[in-house]
Amino acid sequence: MALMVNVIAPYGKIFSDTVESITLPGSEGEFGVLDGHSDLLSCLKVGVIEINRKSQRSLIAINWGYAKIQAHQVDVLVDSAVLVGDTTGDIAEAITKAHKLLEGASNDRIIFSSVVSKLDSAVKGK
Repeated sequence: MALMVNVIAPYGKIFSDTVESITLPGSEGEFGVLDGHSDLLSCLKVGVIEINRKSQRSLIAINWGYAKIQAHQVDVLVDSAVLVGDTTGDIAEAITKAHKLLEGASNDRIIFSSVVSKLDSAVKGK
């Protein structure tokens, strides 16, 4: 089976597809989800969602949200998000938008620097 992931913001769907795994920035720390995961409801903090498909990785910068995890589906509701590193759009422009979103979401400079560093490293590693 595959894990169905939906990421939705107030202005529409950001991502919807079957994936191998997803890593979420939970309020108590990052956690990964694979197909067959136990049911869970989690608050999400400012950070980056990493979505892994067979040979492709997508990154979504978020400011905060909630995740509902079920055995074969993950539904993520976020306040605001920027998709980075997908096959569509200009990556440089998406990174700039993601930086602005993350900077506005956290007044803690250490958290901001850590998340932006992770985002930049992940995109450079493509």
